[in-house]
Amino acid sequence: MNPKPMVSVVIPVYNEEKNLGALLGRLRPVLDGLDRPYEIVLIDDGSRDRSLEILKGFAGEPGIRMVELTRNYGQHAAILAGFSLVRGEIVVTMDADLQNPPEEIPRLLNAMEEGGYDVVGTIRKARKDSVLRKIPSRIVNMMARRITGVHMTDWGCMLRAYRRPVVERMSACHEHSTFIPALATVFAKRVTEIEVAHEERHGGESNYPLRKLINLQFDLVASFSDFPMKMLMYGGVAMSVLGVLFGLFLAVARLVYGALWAAQGVFTLFAILFVFVGMQFFALGVIGEYIGRIYREVRKRPEYVIERVHEAEEVKP
Repeated sequence: MNPKPMVSVVIPVYNEEKNLGALLGRLRPVLDGLDRPYEIVLIDDGSRDRSLEILKGFAGEPGIRMVELTRNYGQHAAILAGFSLVRGEIVVTMDADLQNPPEEIPRLLNAMEEGGYDVVGTIRKARKDSVLRKIPSRIVNMMARRITGVHMTDWGCMLRAYRRPVVERMSACHEHSTFIPALATVFAKRVTEIEVAHEERHGGESNYPLRKLINLQFDLVASFSDFPMKMLMYGGVAMSVLGVLFGLFLAVARLVYGALWAAQGVFTLFAILFVFVGMQFFALGVIGEYIGRIYREVRKRPEYVIERVHEAEEVKP
C-alpha cells in the first residue's frame, strides 16, 4: 500500500499574536489525525507585535518551520515565500485569524484525492464578515470569474489546497503583484470548490481594510487582464464621437437660434469640459498604474526576502 503523500500547511502571519496559540492548538490535532506526514510553514510577514517572538518559540517543535521575512511584503508574497520552501506533495493555505477552521482541512484533502483535482477552493458558508467586507469580495469574485474564465464562487477564501506541480509553477512566475487563487487556475487542469464553515475572527483586528481589498482587486485585474486599457480606449472613442456630434448640434443651434442662445449654453460646455478632463485624469491614472507595475517588474527586485528559516531538526512523521 502506497503511503499517503505529505501535506504542507502554509500560513502567513501579520500581527496575529492573539491568535497563534489557539491556531496551533486546533491545527495540531487535525493534522495528527490525518495519519500522514505533514509540516506547518508559518511565515512572519514583518509583524509589529509579538508574533515573531511567539513563532520563534513554536519553531523548536517537530513539524513546524518558521519563515522570517525582512519586512511586510503582503499576504500573497508571504504565501509565495512559503511555497518556495514546502516539502509536501499537497499544499494547503489558510489565514492565521481562525476564520478558516483548521478542522475543514481533511475535507479539502479528501476532495482533492478522491476527485483527482489539482486545486480545491472553498466557499464560505454563513460568512461572518461585515457588509463592508462582503461587497468588495463579491466584486472581486465577479471580476475573477470574468477574467479567468473559471467559474468559482468564492475566490477570497484563502483556505485552499494545491498539488505540488501547481505550487512550483506559481513560484516560478516571480510576479510582484499577483492574486494566488487566480494564478493557480492558469496552471491547474482540474479545479473544484467545496463549502466550508466560516467563523468570527478569534482575536485582534482585521489586517485587510477596505484600502487593501481595493488594491487586491486591481492586482487581480492588472495581473490577468488588459480590460481597463480596453475600457479606456473604447470609452475615449465613444466620447470623441459624442463630442463631435455635440459640436455639430451647437453649431446648428447657433445658426437657428442666434448667438444669444449659444451664450446661454456656456455653463453646459464647461460641465462637459469637466467631464472630459476628469476622464482624462482617470485614464492617466490607470495607465500610470500599469506603467508603475511594469517598472517594478523590470527592476527585477525580489518579491520577498527571507531573513531566516527557523525549524527543528526533526520533521513530523
